[in-house]
Amino acid sequence: MQFKPWSYLASLKLTGTPPEGLDSKQFAACLSASMESDDDVPLILTWDEANSGLLNEETERGDETGLHDDRCCKENPVVISSYASHVELDYTDGRGNYDIMNNAVVSTPGPQNNRSQNVSLRQSWEMNYQEAAIYLQEGENNDKFFTHPRNPKALAAYLFAHNHLFYMMELLTGLLLMMLSLCEAPAVPSLRLDVYVHATLELLALVMVAFELCMKLRWLGFHTFIRHKRTMVKTCVLLLQFVEAIVVLVRQTSHLRVTRALRPIFLVDCRYCGAVRRNLRQIFQSLPPFIDILLLLLFFMVIFAILGFCLFSTNTTDPVYFLPDFNSVFSPQYFSTLENSLVSLFVLLTTANFPDVMMPAYSKNRWSCVFFIVYLSIELYFIMNLLLAVVFDTFNGVEKMKFKSLLLHKRSAVDHAFQLLVSRQRPMGVSLKQFDGLMRFYRPRMSARDRFLTYKALNTSGASMLSLQDFYKFYEVIGLKWKVITFAFALALHGCSRHVAAENTGLTTFHTQRFSFSRARINLLVKSKAFQYTMYVVVAINGVWILVETYSLNSGYSWSKSVPWSYIVFLTIYGVEVLLKLTGLGPVTYFSSGWNLFDFSVTVFAFLGLIALAFNMAPFYFIVVLRPLQLLRLFKIKQRYRNVLDTMFELFPRMASLGLTLIIFYYSFAIVGMEFFADVIYPNCCNTSTVADSYKLINDTSANKTVLEDGYYYLNNFNNILSSFVTLFELTVVNNWYITMEGVTSMTSHWSRLYFMTFYIVTMVVMTIIVAFILDAFLFRMNYSRKNREPVDNPEDENGIVFEVEVSRDEVLATFELYKQTCPGLSSLSSLTRVLQAMDKGGHSSLVYLGRRSRTKSDLSMKMYEEEIQVRDSRNDAVGHDCVQTSSLHLLYALFPQEWYAEYSRESLPQPDQSPEPDLDSPVSNPSPLPQLNSQTGHHSIN
Repeated sequence: MQFKPWSYLASLKLTGTPPEGLDSKQFAACLSASMESDDDVPLILTWDEANSGLLNEETERGDETGLHDDRCCKENPVVISSYASHVELDYTDGRGNYDIMNNAVVSTPGPQNNRSQNVSLRQSWEMNYQEAAIYLQEGENNDKFFTHPRNPKALAAYLFAHNHLFYMMELLTGLLLMMLSLCEAPAVPSLRLDVYVHATLELLALVMVAFELCMKLRWLGFHTFIRHKRTMVKTCVLLLQFVEAIVVLVRQTSHLRVTRALRPIFLVDCRYCGAVRRNLRQIFQSLPPFIDILLLLLFFMVIFAILGFCLFSTNTTDPVYFLPDFNSVFSPQYFSTLENSLVSLFVLLTTANFPDVMMPAYSKNRWSCVFFIVYLSIELYFIMNLLLAVVFDTFNGVEKMKFKSLLLHKRSAVDHAFQLLVSRQRPMGVSLKQFDGLMRFYRPRMSARDRFLTYKALNTSGASMLSLQDFYKFYEVIGLKWKVITFAFALALHGCSRHVAAENTGLTTFHTQRFSFSRARINLLVKSKAFQYTMYVVVAINGVWILVETYSLNSGYSWSKSVPWSYIVFLTIYGVEVLLKLTGLGPVTYFSSGWNLFDFSVTVFAFLGLIALAFNMAPFYFIVVLRPLQLLRLFKIKQRYRNVLDTMFELFPRMASLGLTLIIFYYSFAIVGMEFFADVIYPNCCNTSTVADSYKLINDTSANKTVLEDGYYYLNNFNNILSSFVTLFELTVVNNWYITMEGVTSMTSHWSRLYFMTFYIVTMVVMTIIVAFILDAFLFRMNYSRKNREPVDNPEDENGIVFEVEVSRDEVLATFELYKQTCPGLSSLSSLTRVLQAMDKGGHSSLVYLGRRSRTKSDLSMKMYEEEIQVRDSRNDAVGHDCVQTSSLHLLYALFPQEWYAEYSRESLPQPDQSPEPDLDSPVSNPSPLPQLNSQTGHHSIN
């Protein structure tokens, strides 16, 4: 039977894959015939050509040739969406359209009788590529879709506000505003500036913030701008700061400016502080259960305060303090009043005044200890631990919901981008040409080779186009670093993994085959258990030797006198180990392991320490102390230790953001403390307080005798921002924190205690969140290890996420020709040229590439929750493939339970009151009960 390509066209257009019974040649012929008879028109046009006749002519030509299936045209209408109007692009060379089919470049010509229509079609594709890239960036950055630019002016402002220079300007402006506290009264003595100087700097920084907000207003639009809570808070603080800065500049003197405590808002809102914003959001989300338990804690505290006042208010054996006239007065302090009872029990909760608070009553009646034991048992050991348990449970739920929301948000972004990349004749798949156009906007610096390899990694099915299921892996693949593998068969014959030949250059060539075999043998050596455990024994011996050597040192020993021979021996062994691993594994594979990077750093520092000892460089002797860090390698032997250390290393980035969050709270409380308590604390103050001895400074010399009494607590003050930070850290540790509180209270008023108690509660919230985060990370890692039994034969094997892609010479040539036709002047084509040169030089018909990146918490979460988010085949069958615009939404419902999607919709999607009025002129079919995507609205592309 003679093959007729037209009979398979309907199936071809809907699925992008050949029907049953077609071989690859027939499929290529069918696809070529379809492209020769119809333009590759975007399914969603972002270029407004309503007056050009492009759509009408395309529809007419499709009707004449019979290529357009009625069902496809009805269910996949061409829609004018987003910021489409009158943007001019410089694509006027009249080149036709090209794509790759079956390893060959196929022309998809535009209308031969109208050159401008072909140019407009390319302009539409360019706008689609850019908008699709913006959607994917919004998915990656967790930007809500209602902030998507909706017109050309908004697009210009969006692009201006989303570049690294703008981000850096935001960061520097926020840092400048916060660092002005070093120069403003009360200032650090060495950094004090005149009023007009720091006020002018503040106004300049505020003008920059105002400029940032203006760009955001132009991008978001007025209605979205005023509904964005964080932006409105930032705007209100900006106006308040403007007024205060102008007042300071006019009066040439500073006044009470508690609002300076709000300056961290400008820093938190910048792009680089996204982790801090997430931490603050989680803190606020954990507040409701925390407040519930806190109220329970305060309730018991009040009950015990009343009981303590009734029991111990008549106790006359409380501490003695001295009035200025040096007449001693016995005054019961702990429970003399209800206020003192509450304060004493609040301090007792932190154990800072225990057992001092108990001893006066205990000396009078031994049974009084029962009161304090019961109080501490209930408040400290039960309710405080209950508080941690509740916060941890809430935090765990928030973390899990955050992962699901982020995953759903990314999939929704992929849906939006996918619809902008498919065409009318291929509505179910993205071709290489469209994918390459997307990557030119999403990753402009990515080479043509890496774009092609990324496309191949996504195309796991081997079809001619990327399906929506393939495209869902976009974020998983986009961060891969690609390296080529050569001499794969030679290495495999010697029992060595092909991965050892991966190099960062992307083109690995060996001078001789003999060297490759030697390298393979070295790789086998460094990966063998015998080598690893030999090094563990060496490290253990080194640790014992350091311990014995340090113990035998006397006080008169100096490192500068001699270089220990053991130092040279062990350093030589470590150096040889590093060289062997670098040779056998290759630099990229070696440094991709965190443990190898740690070993290399410690070895380098040890070598620097040896140089410092040999040349008597006294200022650098401290490097020698780093030698015992090698002992950490011993913890890799046991799986549990590896989990603990891996968790610790994974926590470092997040702990840094949590530390910055705590510093922001410190800054706000430090500003308030400076405004109210500056110059309050000084030596020999607080004479009317029971803590007066802690503030004494007596240096009296009489009769050849010197009397020195120094309590040092006068150093814990709020005289400048640096001293305030130190004082607040001491309050966080809570040891003797009540001495600072009582000293300030004695010099001001009893209401000052509210400041210190509030600070303690806030830091308790943050510290509880930090502890909950550590517990969650550790338990997650342990549960992941139990659920996914990974091989532990090689504890140093940390491949991370690895993709393997094999490319043939024909594929590279076809891709090269495609890029020559579509982007002839593209400089990144040199990367494809080098690939062809490597194939020619080595005589290979194909090359194998490895894409590698480190694991993230998201990757581990995907593995942990795969049973909950896996797509059931029955649900996929129910979804069908009739319409791209609704199938993706049904897929999201299949992926996630309804309550997850409801939570995501409330946070990320526009609510009914936020939706604009429907555009009656837009080509929208009957409204769908599902959330509408951009292809179904005429006025806005995101709703």
